[in-house]
Amino acid sequence: MNARAPRGRWIEGWDPENEDLWESTGKHVARRNLIFSIISEHIGFSIWSIWSVLVLFMGPEIGLPFTASEKFLLVITPNLVGAVLRLPYAAAVTRFGGRNWTIVSSVALLVPAGLAFHFVQQPGTPLWVFLLIGAAAGVGGGNFASSMTNITIFFPQRLQGWALGLNAGGGNIGVATIQVVGLLVIAFAGNAHPSYVAAIYLPLIAVSAVCAALFMDNVDAIRAKPGALLEACSSRHTWWISSLYVGTFGSFIGYSFAFGLVLQTEFDFTPLQAASWTFLGPLMGSLSRPLGGWLADRIGGARVTAWNFVLMAVGVAVLLVASAQGSFALYVTAFIALFLLTGLGNGSTYKMIPAVYAAEAENEVTSGGEAVAAFAKARRLSGAVIGIAGAIGALGGVGINLAFRASYGGASASGDAALAVFLAYYVVCVLVTWAVYLRGSLAPGRTAVRAPEKRTAEAGRA
Repeated sequence: MNARAPRGRWIEGWDPENEDLWESTGKHVARRNLIFSIISEHIGFSIWSIWSVLVLFMGPEIGLPFTASEKFLLVITPNLVGAVLRLPYAAAVTRFGGRNWTIVSSVALLVPAGLAFHFVQQPGTPLWVFLLIGAAAGVGGGNFASSMTNITIFFPQRLQGWALGLNAGGGNIGVATIQVVGLLVIAFAGNAHPSYVAAIYLPLIAVSAVCAALFMDNVDAIRAKPGALLEACSSRHTWWISSLYVGTFGSFIGYSFAFGLVLQTEFDFTPLQAASWTFLGPLMGSLSRPLGGWLADRIGGARVTAWNFVLMAVGVAVLLVASAQGSFALYVTAFIALFLLTGLGNGSTYKMIPAVYAAEAENEVTSGGEAVAAFAKARRLSGAVIGIAGAIGALGGVGINLAFRASYGGASASGDAALAVFLAYYVVCVLVTWAVYLRGSLAPGRTAVRAPEKRTAEAGRA
């Protein structure tokens, strides 16, 4: 492994499972790339979710008198585009390299940020213009898939839960950060200057692109053989894990985009009142994601995921009680707890991806297969499934916002119907996790999905 290759060049022979090389040079290269990957992904998430903040400013006062239904449509649009872009973004890393694609994807964020900066200052701008700009902001959602696919290859399997949790958590916290920025703009400049939010991010985007160029690397092991996505689509675990990720990440991003509008609609809040609370949920969900990966490393991703969905179902039940009682304190407390649980579930579910395919590789080796080929296939499938699950999971956020839009647009003007749907889905996720990954009859390898992967890592170094 040439871990000291010049930055920007392809590092050849990368093998994080080789303990000697990992301790001597590998871990330093991996950590450096992780740091700047987090920075880029963080800003990508902020731009992806920028419309969850900008819609709070929109009203007759600034010449943009959109209804609640139209505002929900504005936050749905970037969510949808970001979900669709995740597959090509994950594939782009395997084609062009982690460093190279991080530079390109960072520079692309200047387009939606610049357009938002200009048009939110133009009273009377029609909704369709903002929908197009919102669609452009979806490129920030694609950054997650490319970043996660890239970082997976830098770390040994036994550390991937923690590394992926840090990478994703650092990116997810971009949702909370931009909402804090929105709160500060409202607090210090008032409700009439949404352009300030976008203006703050324009130089930060440029800095992140420069940092990626200077400090990140391309790795030859990330190159995927043609057809990796199709190969992953033929695995049943791709679809089981994606359905679970709809419940965890789909809930996180969907609630993050909708939280401010829900508070405005449910409790008739002003923009300042809504912004004062909206950042807390995404912040808790982002900070808890590495913890979910850490717990999964130690006691098993499936076990953590199953119990997490049980608690999420309880959280939604409490939201329904709070809504019936009209209790703001209970409602916000339950919602923030739900955010925290989505973060835990994000970390544990993503940890299941490399663990499941490493377990299948171990089973193949035990049956007489060739170890190097088996574990190379496991890494290839893990990278592809990370992209697929990320894309499908993000579509869950679209479903969250569509459900809220339909629920608040009904005769009752309440979010209870949407919450009932979410509760039912979490119960289904509990049953899927138990039947496929805990009950054992369909699990490919209990050790990898239920317990720490020490034996798997040893097999990977064989």
